[in-house]
Amino acid sequence: MIKKLLIAIVFLSNVVFGQDENLENKRNPPVFHEVSNKDVVTSIFPDAVKVDKVNDYWYGILNCEGKPIGFAMSSVPFCLNVKGYNNLTPVMIITDKNWVIKKVALLSNWETLSYIRKIEKKGFFNLWVGKTLNEAKSVKPDGYTGCTLTIKALTKNVDFLLDKGTKKLPKPEKN
Repeated sequence: MIKKLLIAIVFLSNVVFGQDENLENKRNPPVFHEVSNKDVVTSIFPDAVKVDKVNDYWYGILNCEGKPIGFAMSSVPFCLNVKGYNNLTPVMIITDKNWVIKKVALLSNWETLSYIRKIEKKGFFNLWVGKTLNEAKSVKPDGYTGCTLTIKALTKNVDFLLDKGTKKLPKPEKN
């Protein structure tokens, strides 16, 4: 009886504390999810035909007449030390010409797609949408259990861009 009880305790402790050798083998390796920067931009500005670098952080989004219709920033290559659960979590912030955020998007990454969909569904990326760059600095996401490392990394990327981008806004177009 004691022998059976010990075997049951060892088995249960392996399951509860994740010591089962087969559990690690069952975990799928991360998969790279490629995201087209062009698709992210045209999801907000369908008439965008060109993106021009304006300064270290900003890109101007231009229409077919070469007129600016918005702006974008990417955390690539700046946040190479900011990693989520599986690896880098680069983001792009798109604004209109008045510096109101239209979109925050995760770029190409290794994160678990089901978790990314979960945080998208809960409105994580929309937390900044509709806010000016300065208003967006006060956004502090929380309450996303199950994807804490990814949320923290994404937030660090966004915070970096908001901090650096507001200090180096492109000069307004002169008519």
